[in-house]
Amino acid sequence: MKRSAIDRAIRIVDRLGISLVYPIDNKAEPRSLWSELYPKAKMEWAWDAGADPRVAEVWHLRERLARSHDVAYAKWFRGRATFFSLPVFHAMLGRLAGTGDVFAGLPREALDILALLRERSPLSTKEIRAMADLRGKQQEAVFTHAMKALWSRLLVVGTGEVEDGAFPSLAVGATELLFEDLWNARRDVPEEASRRLDEVLVQTPPYTRELRRALAPLGSVGKRKAPRPARAPLRPRSSSEGPPFTEPAPAEVFEEGYLK
Repeated sequence: MKRSAIDRAIRIVDRLGISLVYPIDNKAEPRSLWSELYPKAKMEWAWDAGADPRVAEVWHLRERLARSHDVAYAKWFRGRATFFSLPVFHAMLGRLAGTGDVFAGLPREALDILALLRERSPLSTKEIRAMADLRGKQQEAVFTHAMKALWSRLLVVGTGEVEDGAFPSLAVGATELLFEDLWNARRDVPEEASRRLDEVLVQTPPYTRELRRALAPLGSVGKRKAPRPARAPLRPRSSSEGPPFTEPAPAEVFEEGYLK
């Protein structure tokens, strides 16, 4: 794929702050790479020989863009492919870290996957399934639930694809390794980046709702209702007392084309 196409896509993500890859039901919001690259074109979900080749081109562009690390990629918004500009991604990590323990309350399988990725990143989804013993249809729901938890808290990111079978698998890595600088500085987000995230959230309310859903468990983890104390005789008070789309399957994607 031409480097000019990748550079153009990076500029789009930087300008939007957060961008989907494809529009949802061809709606104008949230904005996407497709709607920015082809603003007057309706996207048709077709993957046969007669389909619009631009659909596959954007799919391949997604892979190259995620691999670049000039932007961050995660299946974040409603489980869909989502790109973040690096300042906005940094601010998102800051919001999550500032709300609570991003690791608390994760499913056991999610913690197991994260441990694998801390040892070696990236791994393909096929490798993750095998190493975490989550292969087969009977484990599909468990694997999906675990990955959704990691994506929603931005604990993992996508970084291209891996040729490890008949069709390529998404390469996934631990955010703390692949974006180490941003992760280590997540409690020291520049004011400008935080303001930029606020602007994006105001402009696109669905992103605000999605972030709130991700933050909600963090604020409640570890907070338990205090037991009602046994009734005791009144006594003087001591002064010391205080008050979780469907993207196309790899098999559906035909040969790579080029963005014009």
